[in-house]
Amino acid sequence: MMTADQALVIVPAALVLDWLFGDPRWLPHPVVGIGRLIAALEKLLRRLPLPERGSGVLLLVLTVGVAYGAARLLLAGAFLLHPAVGLFVSSLLGWSCLAARSLHGESQRVAEALARGDLPAARQFLSYIVGRDTAELAEPEIWRGTVETVAENTSDGVIAPLLFLMLGGPALALAYKAVNTLDSMVGYKNDRYRQFGWASARCDDLANWLPARLSGGLICLAAPLVGLSGARAWRILRRDGRNHASPNAGLPEAAAAGALGVRLGGTNSYFGRPVAKPAIGEPDRPLDGVAWRGAVRLMYGAELLLVAGWLAVCLALLAAGGGGT
Repeated sequence: MMTADQALVIVPAALVLDWLFGDPRWLPHPVVGIGRLIAALEKLLRRLPLPERGSGVLLLVLTVGVAYGAARLLLAGAFLLHPAVGLFVSSLLGWSCLAARSLHGESQRVAEALARGDLPAARQFLSYIVGRDTAELAEPEIWRGTVETVAENTSDGVIAPLLFLMLGGPALALAYKAVNTLDSMVGYKNDRYRQFGWASARCDDLANWLPARLSGGLICLAAPLVGLSGARAWRILRRDGRNHASPNAGLPEAAAAGALGVRLGGTNSYFGRPVAKPAIGEPDRPLDGVAWRGAVRLMYGAELLLVAGWLAVCLALLAAGGGGT
Protein backbone atom coordinates (compact mmCIF):
# COMPACT_ATOMS: atom_id res chain seq x y z
CA MET A 1 0.00 0.00 0.00
CA MET A 2 1.40 3.39 -0.97
CA THR A 3 1.49 6.31 1.40
CA ALA A 4 -0.02 9.52 0.07
CA ASP A 5 3.38 11.18 -0.31
CA GLN A 6 4.71 8.15 -2.23
CA ALA A 7 1.63 8.14 -4.44
CA LEU A 8 2.15 11.80 -5.28
CA VAL A 9 5.47 10.77 -6.85
CA ILE A 10 4.59 7.37 -8.34
CA VAL A 11 1.29 8.15 -10.08
CA PRO A 12 2.35 11.39 -11.82
CA ALA A 13 5.70 9.83 -12.80
CA ALA A 14 3.96 6.78 -14.32
CA LEU A 15 1.52 9.04 -16.13
CA VAL A 16 4.23 11.28 -17.60
CA LEU A 17 6.31 8.27 -18.66
CA ASP A 18 3.28 6.89 -20.49
CA TRP A 19 2.58 10.22 -22.19
CA LEU A 20 6.22 10.60 -23.25
CA PHE A 21 7.15 7.07 -24.28
CA GLY A 22 4.01 4.96 -24.56
CA ASP A 23 4.89 1.27 -24.86
CA PRO A 24 8.39 1.00 -26.40
CA ARG A 25 8.73 -2.24 -28.31
CA TRP A 26 12.32 -2.71 -27.13
CA LEU A 27 11.38 -2.56 -23.43
CA PRO A 28 10.41 -5.85 -21.71
CA HIS A 29 6.75 -5.60 -20.69
CA PRO A 30 5.18 -7.37 -17.68
CA VAL A 31 2.01 -8.11 -19.66
CA VAL A 32 4.06 -10.17 -22.13
CA GLY A 33 5.28 -12.25 -19.20
CA ILE A 34 1.72 -12.58 -17.92
CA GLY A 35 0.61 -13.78 -21.35
CA ARG A 36 3.33 -16.44 -21.41
CA LEU A 37 2.36 -17.53 -17.91
CA ILE A 38 -1.28 -17.90 -18.98
CA ALA A 39 -0.32 -19.96 -22.02
CA ALA A 40 1.89 -22.25 -19.95
CA LEU A 41 -0.71 -22.66 -17.21
CA GLU A 42 -3.43 -23.44 -19.74
CA LYS A 43 -1.37 -26.30 -21.18
CA LEU A 44 -0.69 -27.65 -17.69
CA LEU A 45 -4.23 -27.30 -16.33
CA ARG A 46 -5.86 -28.90 -19.36
CA ARG A 47 -3.90 -32.06 -18.61
CA LEU A 48 -5.31 -32.31 -15.09
CA PRO A 49 -8.43 -34.41 -14.38
CA LEU A 50 -10.52 -31.37 -13.47
CA PRO A 51 -13.75 -29.94 -14.91
CA GLU A 52 -13.02 -27.22 -17.44
CA ARG A 53 -14.68 -24.53 -15.36
CA GLY A 54 -12.69 -25.60 -12.29
CA SER A 55 -9.46 -25.50 -14.28
CA GLY A 56 -10.38 -22.01 -15.45
CA VAL A 57 -10.92 -20.84 -11.87
CA LEU A 58 -7.51 -22.21 -10.95
CA LEU A 59 -5.97 -20.44 -13.94
CA LEU A 60 -7.46 -17.14 -12.76
CA VAL A 61 -6.29 -17.56 -9.16
CA LEU A 62 -2.77 -18.62 -10.11
CA THR A 63 -2.24 -15.93 -12.74
CA VAL A 64 -3.50 -13.03 -10.66
CA GLY A 65 -1.77 -14.36 -7.55
CA VAL A 66 1.58 -14.68 -9.30
CA ALA A 67 1.30 -11.24 -10.91
CA TYR A 68 0.35 -9.53 -7.67
CA GLY A 69 2.80 -11.48 -5.50
CA ALA A 70 5.74 -10.98 -7.86
CA ALA A 71 5.05 -7.24 -8.02
CA ARG A 72 4.83 -6.98 -4.23
CA LEU A 73 8.12 -8.86 -3.80
CA LEU A 74 9.87 -6.73 -6.42
CA LEU A 75 8.66 -3.49 -4.84
CA ALA A 76 9.53 -4.64 -1.32
CA GLY A 77 13.06 -5.45 -2.44
CA ALA A 78 13.40 -2.14 -4.23
CA PHE A 79 12.32 -0.13 -1.18
CA LEU A 80 14.68 -2.17 1.02
CA LEU A 81 17.58 -1.12 -1.19
CA HIS A 82 16.65 2.56 -0.94
CA PRO A 83 13.43 4.60 -0.91
CA ALA A 84 14.48 6.31 -4.14
CA VAL A 85 14.98 2.91 -5.80
CA GLY A 86 11.54 1.88 -4.59
CA LEU A 87 9.93 4.99 -6.05
CA PHE A 88 11.78 4.49 -9.34
CA VAL A 89 10.76 0.84 -9.72
CA SER A 90 7.19 1.65 -8.64
CA SER A 91 6.98 4.37 -11.28
CA LEU A 92 8.28 2.04 -13.99
CA LEU A 93 5.84 -0.71 -13.01
CA GLY A 94 2.96 1.78 -12.88
CA TRP A 95 3.95 3.09 -16.31
CA SER A 96 3.80 -0.43 -17.75
CA CYS A 97 0.13 -0.67 -16.75
CA LEU A 98 -1.00 2.52 -18.54
CA ALA A 99 -1.88 2.60 -22.23
CA ALA A 100 -3.09 6.06 -23.26
CA ARG A 101 -0.12 6.89 -25.47
CA SER A 102 -0.08 3.36 -26.90
CA LEU A 103 -3.80 3.48 -27.72
CA HIS A 104 -3.34 6.89 -29.30
CA GLY A 105 -0.39 5.70 -31.37
CA GLU A 106 -1.90 2.42 -32.54
CA SER A 107 -5.17 4.07 -33.56
CA GLN A 108 -3.22 6.86 -35.27
CA ARG A 109 -1.57 4.30 -37.55
CA VAL A 110 -5.04 3.33 -38.77
CA ALA A 111 -6.07 6.96 -39.21
CA GLU A 112 -2.92 7.86 -41.14
CA ALA A 113 -3.33 4.86 -43.46
CA LEU A 114 -6.90 5.92 -44.20
CA ALA A 115 -5.80 9.51 -44.78
CA ARG A 116 -3.43 8.36 -47.51
CA GLY A 117 -6.04 5.99 -49.00
CA ASP A 118 -4.22 2.78 -48.07
CA LEU A 119 -7.13 0.53 -47.09
CA PRO A 120 -5.07 -2.71 -46.84
CA ALA A 121 -2.69 -1.11 -44.36
CA ALA A 122 -5.57 0.44 -42.40
CA ARG A 123 -7.28 -2.96 -42.14
CA GLN A 124 -4.07 -4.58 -40.97
CA PHE A 125 -3.35 -1.90 -38.35
CA LEU A 126 -6.94 -2.10 -37.12
CA SER A 127 -6.62 -5.87 -36.70
CA TYR A 128 -3.93 -5.24 -34.07
CA ILE A 129 -6.31 -3.38 -31.77
CA VAL A 130 -9.74 -5.01 -32.31
CA GLY A 131 -11.04 -8.56 -32.11
CA ARG A 132 -13.31 -8.41 -35.18
CA ASP A 133 -12.42 -9.54 -38.68
CA THR A 134 -10.99 -6.62 -40.65
CA ALA A 135 -9.91 -8.08 -43.99
CA GLU A 136 -13.03 -6.97 -45.90
CA LEU A 137 -13.94 -3.74 -44.07
CA ALA A 138 -14.79 -0.63 -46.07
CA GLU A 139 -13.47 2.77 -44.98
CA PRO A 140 -16.52 3.80 -42.87
CA GLU A 141 -16.35 0.50 -40.96
CA ILE A 142 -12.64 0.94 -40.35
CA TRP A 143 -13.31 4.39 -38.89
CA ARG A 144 -16.07 2.90 -36.75
CA GLY A 145 -13.78 0.21 -35.40
CA THR A 146 -11.09 2.77 -34.64
CA VAL A 147 -13.41 5.13 -32.78
CA GLU A 148 -15.05 2.23 -30.90
CA THR A 149 -11.75 0.81 -29.69
CA VAL A 150 -10.50 4.20 -28.49
CA ALA A 151 -13.79 4.78 -26.65
CA GLU A 152 -13.97 1.30 -25.09
CA ASN A 153 -10.29 1.22 -24.13
CA THR A 154 -10.57 4.62 -22.50
CA SER A 155 -12.04 2.52 -19.71
CA ASP A 156 -10.06 -0.72 -19.59
CA GLY A 157 -6.79 0.58 -21.03
CA VAL A 158 -6.60 4.01 -19.39
CA ILE A 159 -9.04 4.78 -16.58
CA ALA A 160 -9.17 1.29 -14.99
CA PRO A 161 -5.42 0.67 -14.58
CA LEU A 162 -4.92 4.26 -13.46
CA LEU A 163 -7.69 3.89 -10.89
CA PHE A 164 -6.21 0.65 -9.51
CA LEU A 165 -2.76 2.28 -9.46
CA MET A 166 -4.20 5.12 -7.40
CA LEU A 167 -6.10 2.81 -5.04
CA GLY A 168 -3.51 0.13 -4.38
CA GLY A 169 -0.25 0.97 -6.10
CA PRO A 170 1.56 -0.82 -8.95
CA ALA A 171 0.92 -4.34 -7.61
CA LEU A 172 -2.86 -3.89 -7.70
CA ALA A 173 -2.64 -2.25 -11.14
CA LEU A 174 -0.64 -5.22 -12.40
CA ALA A 175 -3.18 -7.63 -10.90
CA TYR A 176 -5.85 -5.78 -12.90
CA LYS A 177 -3.74 -6.12 -16.06
CA ALA A 178 -3.49 -9.86 -15.36
CA VAL A 179 -7.29 -10.10 -15.24
CA ASN A 180 -7.55 -8.05 -18.43
CA THR A 181 -5.00 -10.25 -20.19
CA LEU A 182 -6.78 -13.42 -19.07
CA ASP A 183 -10.02 -12.14 -20.55
CA SER A 184 -8.34 -11.26 -23.85
CA MET A 185 -6.72 -14.71 -24.10
CA VAL A 186 -9.32 -17.14 -22.72
CA GLY A 187 -12.50 -15.10 -22.36
CA TYR A 188 -13.98 -16.05 -25.73
CA LYS A 189 -17.49 -17.49 -26.00
CA ASN A 190 -16.49 -20.35 -28.26
CA ASP A 191 -16.30 -24.11 -27.73
CA ARG A 192 -12.69 -24.02 -26.55
CA TYR A 193 -13.12 -21.34 -23.89
CA ARG A 194 -16.81 -21.17 -23.01
CA GLN A 195 -16.21 -23.14 -19.79
CA PHE A 196 -12.45 -22.80 -19.33
CA GLY A 197 -12.53 -19.01 -19.70
CA TRP A 198 -15.76 -18.42 -17.77
CA ALA A 199 -14.09 -17.34 -14.51
CA SER A 200 -11.67 -15.00 -16.28
CA ALA A 201 -14.44 -13.34 -18.29
CA ARG A 202 -16.65 -12.87 -15.21
CA CYS A 203 -13.75 -11.52 -13.16
CA ASP A 204 -12.93 -9.05 -15.93
CA ASP A 205 -16.56 -7.88 -15.94
CA LEU A 206 -16.40 -7.39 -12.18
CA ALA A 207 -13.02 -5.60 -12.24
CA ASN A 208 -14.28 -3.21 -14.92
CA TRP A 209 -17.70 -2.52 -13.40
CA LEU A 210 -16.68 0.62 -11.52
CA PRO A 211 -14.07 1.88 -14.02
CA ALA A 212 -16.56 1.65 -16.90
CA ARG A 213 -19.15 3.73 -15.07
CA LEU A 214 -16.51 6.18 -13.94
CA SER A 215 -15.21 6.41 -17.51
CA GLY A 216 -18.65 7.16 -18.89
CA GLY A 217 -19.09 10.01 -16.42
CA LEU A 218 -15.58 11.36 -16.98
CA ILE A 219 -16.06 11.36 -20.77
CA CYS A 220 -19.25 13.36 -20.32
CA LEU A 221 -17.46 15.85 -18.07
CA ALA A 222 -14.48 16.06 -20.41
CA ALA A 223 -16.58 16.61 -23.55
CA PRO A 224 -17.19 20.37 -23.18
CA LEU A 225 -13.56 20.86 -22.11
CA VAL A 226 -12.34 19.45 -25.45
CA GLY A 227 -14.88 21.19 -27.68
CA LEU A 228 -17.57 18.50 -27.79
CA SER A 229 -21.11 18.14 -26.46
CA GLY A 230 -21.38 17.21 -22.79
CA ALA A 231 -25.18 17.38 -22.77
CA ARG A 232 -25.52 14.99 -25.70
CA ALA A 233 -22.91 12.69 -24.13
CA TRP A 234 -25.01 12.41 -20.95
CA ARG A 235 -28.19 11.82 -22.95
CA ILE A 236 -26.73 9.02 -25.09
CA LEU A 237 -24.96 7.48 -22.10
CA ARG A 238 -28.28 7.16 -20.26
CA ARG A 239 -30.17 5.98 -23.33
CA ASP A 240 -27.68 3.62 -25.03
CA GLY A 241 -25.16 2.70 -22.35
CA ARG A 242 -26.72 -0.78 -22.03
CA ASN A 243 -26.77 -1.42 -25.80
CA HIS A 244 -23.88 -3.85 -25.65
CA ALA A 245 -23.35 -7.53 -24.87
CA SER A 246 -20.76 -6.50 -22.29
CA PRO A 247 -22.10 -5.02 -19.04
CA ASN A 248 -19.34 -2.41 -19.21
CA ALA A 249 -18.11 -1.65 -22.74
CA GLY A 250 -21.28 0.14 -23.85
CA LEU A 251 -20.95 2.88 -21.23
CA PRO A 252 -17.78 4.63 -22.46
CA GLU A 253 -18.81 3.94 -26.06
CA ALA A 254 -22.21 5.58 -25.52
CA ALA A 255 -20.71 8.61 -23.79
CA ALA A 256 -18.16 9.04 -26.57
CA ALA A 257 -20.75 8.51 -29.32
CA GLY A 258 -22.95 11.18 -27.79
CA ALA A 259 -20.11 13.64 -27.35
CA LEU A 260 -18.98 13.09 -30.95
CA GLY A 261 -22.46 12.98 -32.49
CA VAL A 262 -21.79 9.65 -34.23
CA ARG A 263 -23.38 6.22 -34.33
CA LEU A 264 -21.40 3.22 -33.15
CA GLY A 265 -22.40 -0.44 -33.00
CA GLY A 266 -23.79 -2.51 -35.85
CA THR A 267 -22.75 -5.82 -37.39
CA ASN A 268 -19.21 -7.12 -36.94
CA SER A 269 -17.68 -10.38 -38.12
CA TYR A 270 -15.77 -12.61 -35.67
CA PHE A 271 -13.93 -15.66 -37.03
CA GLY A 272 -16.08 -15.45 -40.15
CA ARG A 273 -19.41 -15.27 -38.29
CA PRO A 274 -21.46 -12.04 -38.40
CA VAL A 275 -22.61 -10.71 -35.04
CA ALA A 276 -25.25 -7.97 -34.98
CA LYS A 277 -24.89 -5.42 -32.16
CA PRO A 278 -27.37 -2.71 -31.17
CA ALA A 279 -26.74 0.83 -32.37
CA ILE A 280 -25.18 3.32 -29.97
CA GLY A 281 -25.61 7.03 -30.63
CA GLU A 282 -27.03 9.02 -33.52
CA PRO A 283 -25.45 9.57 -36.97
CA ASP A 284 -25.42 13.37 -36.83
CA ARG A 285 -21.79 13.48 -37.94
CA PRO A 286 -19.71 11.09 -40.05
CA LEU A 287 -17.26 8.57 -38.66
CA ASP A 288 -14.00 9.98 -39.98
CA GLY A 289 -10.71 11.49 -38.89
CA VAL A 290 -12.47 14.30 -37.06
CA ALA A 291 -14.40 11.76 -34.97
CA TRP A 292 -11.22 9.79 -34.24
CA ARG A 293 -9.37 12.91 -33.09
CA GLY A 294 -12.34 13.80 -30.90
CA ALA A 295 -12.28 10.33 -29.32
CA VAL A 296 -8.58 10.72 -28.54
CA ARG A 297 -9.22 14.13 -26.93
CA LEU A 298 -11.98 12.59 -24.82
CA MET A 299 -9.61 9.84 -23.68
CA TYR A 300 -6.95 12.28 -22.52
CA GLY A 301 -9.56 14.61 -21.05
CA ALA A 302 -11.12 11.82 -18.98
CA GLU A 303 -7.68 10.74 -17.78
CA LEU A 304 -6.74 14.27 -16.72
CA LEU A 305 -10.02 14.74 -14.86
CA LEU A 306 -9.43 11.53 -12.91
CA VAL A 307 -5.92 12.65 -12.02
CA ALA A 308 -7.15 16.08 -10.96
CA GLY A 309 -9.79 14.57 -8.66
CA TRP A 310 -7.32 12.10 -7.18
CA LEU A 311 -4.72 14.82 -6.57
CA ALA A 312 -7.32 16.88 -4.72
CA VAL A 313 -8.12 13.89 -2.47
CA CYS A 314 -4.42 13.16 -1.80
CA LEU A 315 -3.65 16.77 -0.95
CA ALA A 316 -6.68 16.91 1.34
CA LEU A 317 -5.44 13.74 3.14
CA LEU A 318 -1.99 15.21 3.55
CA ALA A 319 -3.41 18.48 4.83
CA ALA A 320 -5.49 16.53 7.36
CA GLY A 321 -2.40 14.62 8.50
CA GLY A 322 -3.26 11.29 6.85
CA GLY A 323 -0.56 9.20 5.16
CA GLY A 324 -2.33 6.40 3.31
CA THR A 325 -4.07 6.17 -0.03
